[in-house]
Amino acid sequence: MLASLFSKTRPFNYVLTGFFVVISFFIYQFTRDKDFFETQTLLKESAIFVLIIASFILVNFISLRNALTKNDNYAILLFLIFVLMFPSILDNWQIVLSNFFLLLALRRLISLRTLNSPKEKIFDASFWIFLSALFHFWSIAYIILVFISIIFHSGKDYKNWLIPFISLFCVWILHIFFSLFFFGKYELNFQEMIQVSFDFTSHKTTFENMALASYVSISVLFFASQIFDYQNKPLNMQSSYKQVYFSFLLAIGIYALSMDKTNDMLIYSFAPLAILGANMFEKLDNNNFKETSLYILFAVGITLFVLQL
Repeated sequence: MLASLFSKTRPFNYVLTGFFVVISFFIYQFTRDKDFFETQTLLKESAIFVLIIASFILVNFISLRNALTKNDNYAILLFLIFVLMFPSILDNWQIVLSNFFLLLALRRLISLRTLNSPKEKIFDASFWIFLSALFHFWSIAYIILVFISIIFHSGKDYKNWLIPFISLFCVWILHIFFSLFFFGKYELNFQEMIQVSFDFTSHKTTFENMALASYVSISVLFFASQIFDYQNKPLNMQSSYKQVYFSFLLAIGIYALSMDKTNDMLIYSFAPLAILGANMFEKLDNNNFKETSLYILFAVGITLFVLQL
């Protein structure tokens, strides 16, 4: 039923997904040891909720508008499962906001395939990436995807290679302006921002390690299946899928470089992996196997969510 339900884009799918997001969000927030109804807390949690919903909308838009998936909703179902696996994301506004900006960048980069207004798209994508880096520095690694996309779609125009640097200058100027306006001073501690750690074991509970192990297994399955299936993609879509592959790899790179290796950092990989997973399920001919697999994934997501409360 789950596979057949999400095999088409239906309004009910969005309602059902939204229902699970709302329920899981409020369950998680009310199990935290804090006063949810304090003004500051309420504003922060409201912002996180809006950003999470907006992220779902963007993932659905990117996958369907760019024909990365067929006319189905598997991508948002998998994105929901990943969020359930790491519920602490629902309390980390900086990472959620940073990822939201990267989704906006990914939307613009994949749309470069049409070759309409490439310079504007390159500027927008770079702008969102540098803005994302203000909230989590190592998300700046996504700028590599901008240059990869330029190579794929518009590398012959040398001006396109300069546009990301113009975006960087614009974000820097805006950051100075807002810092001076709201705080009366401008500070940017690069030494603190660029710290790197390769300790993957610290600050994780047993259940968090279980969630990480499960996610790694799912990631290997989804990514490997689509790498092997790459040659079967339509020729006019292969560059777009390459962007998704690189997006996932860069997201893993962000996690690997980050000083604080909480599972929250994996959020950057959710969207590309959800798209790859949706493609894998679209290829499965055995409906019983597809249904069973999705039910198992959904059960794993809910179980890990409950265990980490």
